[in-house]
Amino acid sequence: MLVLSRKPLQSIMIGPDIKITIVKVERNQVRIGIEAPRDVTILRDELIEASPTDSGSGSEQLDELQVLTS
Repeated sequence: MLVLSRKPLQSIMIGPDIKITIVKVERNQVRIGIEAPRDVTILRDELIEASPTDSGSGSEQLDELQVLTS
């Protein structure tokens, strides 16, 4: 794992078309912005790790997220 230090409003690039920007740092919370092509799926880790018994199946949760990001 690569670990980088960034200050608010500084960015990192992943490849030529994915940009991650630190938007705000506040106590124990970091807000990030992600600019990526629409065909790139972006998910929070806890949604990937959620078991299918947690309020619906994992695929239903992914479908809902894809609708939100469209």
